[in-house]
Formats: sequence, C-alpha cells, structure tokens
Amino acid sequence: MKHPLPAQPRHIGVLRLSALGDVCNLVPTVRALQRQWPEARITWIIGKGEHSLLAGLSGVEFVVYDKATRLAGMRALWRELADTRFDVLLHMQQALRASVLSLGLKAGVRVGYDKARAKDAQHWFTHRQLAPHPRAHVLDSFLDFARLLGVEDLSLAWDLPVPEAAHDEALALTGDAPYLLMSPCANPRLRNFRNWSAEGYAAVIQHAWQQHGLPTLLTGGGSTQEREKGERIHALCDPGAVIDAIGGTSLKGLLALIARARAVIAPDSGPVHMANAMGTPVVGLYATTNPDRAAPYCWQAFVVNRYPDAVRTYLHKSLEEIPWGQRVRHPDAMSLIHAEDVIERLEALLDRAAATHPERELPDDET
Repeated sequence: MKHPLPAQPRHIGVLRLSALGDVCNLVPTVRALQRQWPEARITWIIGKGEHSLLAGLSGVEFVVYDKATRLAGMRALWRELADTRFDVLLHMQQALRASVLSLGLKAGVRVGYDKARAKDAQHWFTHRQLAPHPRAHVLDSFLDFARLLGVEDLSLAWDLPVPEAAHDEALALTGDAPYLLMSPCANPRLRNFRNWSAEGYAAVIQHAWQQHGLPTLLTGGGSTQEREKGERIHALCDPGAVIDAIGGTSLKGLLALIARARAVIAPDSGPVHMANAMGTPVVGLYATTNPDRAAPYCWQAFVVNRYPDAVRTYLHKSLEEIPWGQRVRHPDAMSLIHAEDVIERLEALLDRAAATHPERELPDDET
C-alpha cells in the first residue's frame, strides 16, 4: 500500500546538501511549491557552503549540515529537529550519507527518486518514488518532486538574494566597466577532469579583448590548482585583458559579479548554473559530462558539446550504449574542445544580448 501524499502540506522538508550548481537548479522547485501552497512552511536541510550561496532565500528556513562534522554533525542536526515533523520530506540527495541523515528525521511520507535514478540504493530509504523520467535534465528531475505532489504551475523562477555588501564587493573589483566572467576550474576533487586548458581560455580572452575591448574577470576558489591555472592564463594574455580575482570573492560576491557580467564562460561547475539562475548569458564547456543532463538550463543552445565525441573516443561506445549521465573520466577529454568552438558560441551570445538587451551593448559600438 502506498503512503498517501498530503493534499495540503503544512510543513515541507527538503533534503539536498550539495552541490552549488544542483542547489541552484533546485530553487525553481521550491518556488513552485511556494506558489502552490503559499502558507506552507518549507525547511531546507543544506550543506554549509551551499547555504552561504542561498542564504536569505525568501520563504525558506535553512538547517545547515556541515559534512566535515560527519556523525557528530548528524546527531546535532537530529537534536535540532527532534521536535519537528514534516508532512512530507523530499529526499533529493542521491548519496548514502544523505540517506543515513534522513533516518533521524520525522516525516509523514518520504519521497525519493524512482529506482532508475536512485543512486546508493536511495529508494530503500523512501516511502514514495517519482514516476520514471528517462533522460531527464537535473532541473527537471527536481521539478518531478513538485509534479508528484500535484503542483500545477512549474514555471521557472529563482530570485536569488544578493545583499548590498556583495554588490559593493563586485564593484570594488570591476568598477562600472563591462567584462566577461570566466571560472576556469571545476571542483578539484579526484578524477573530475572537467577543466579546459589554460591555452584555450587565453585564446578566448584574447579574442574578447582584441575584438570587443572586453576584459575577462577570472574567478574561482583559493586552491593551489585554481591559482596556478589563473597564473598560467594571465601570463598568456595581453596586459589589461585579465582581472584575476581567483580566491578573492565570497559566493554572494560571485553572484553579484555574475549578475553584472556580459557573459560567463566555465566548464560544468557551479558558476554556469549560478549564471543561469541570475539570467546572465553563459557558455558551458562540456566533454566529460552530458549537457543534455547538466547544461545551464536556459542556455543549452549555447553549450560547447564535445560529450558525444568523448564517449566515442575514450569509452569506445555510442551515446545509446552507455547509462544516462555516465561521465567520461579521462584527463584528455576536455582537449576535444577547441578555442574556435568557444569563440563562436561567445559571439552568438553577445549578438543575442545586443539584440534583446540594448543596455548591454558592447563598448565603442563594437557589437
């Protein structure tokens, strides 16, 4: 017998801890729930870094879990929510750690992914599963939770809060001058292989500088890998073409910078989805991950997509022969992307922006 879903939930729990791009893609689902049930209380259990990005999201109570605290952090969170019972818990994190965390939460019904999409046996930890949705984009998979609950209006909205201090942080780096924003590195975890070459990035920066007079702001975390990548890119470019802010911004400051940029260029990583959420044109660079599943949702037409080539070259298979969402974990996969590919997509974005947003025209009438 299926557990019944609440027709009018009073308290909705959302369990999604990470990552930056994923939590950006989840916000439209939260907004859809708020439109359907404006009086409902929404509590989102979220990771520490992800909370710093979304803090202040209207109508949402956040409970922060720091995964570095491991079991001690879980126990502290369980104590914090000991007197809380959700009408429905949306278990939206496909990881065993999150499923274990969910065991200490009280809920009338727990909703998770269907068996085909559930990783780490997540379906064992839930009462109700989503209807199958083969080959779904991550954002659409999140919206499937709202669909299951009977939400009718699934239109996309974000409205991410950016405090004044973050705008001041951005202005201190760029002033009022137009710029591109480039985040060269994805998360530096083991076998990620999502980063493009310094030479490729530099060629795109040089094009934007020489053809349009647009400098490029480099952003990223403060890891050694990211700083070294930024230094190599900077060394290959003309003086004035690069503003190096790697390791020098908060996440809210990065949101403000993205909001003001002419366009964003980055591999499959948080910044492409942050740009999507802020309505900023974005060129996503994809070879190791499938953009049909994980591209910046509103800018899929401007992705540089070498994933099919990577599957053929390094997995020796066709797209039809591999599981949906399989990654190509090969260090040379991103080399299939050429500077000309990125420049062509960038030019298409700049042309589109000039046509639809005249206030974003390039300097010196170089549109």
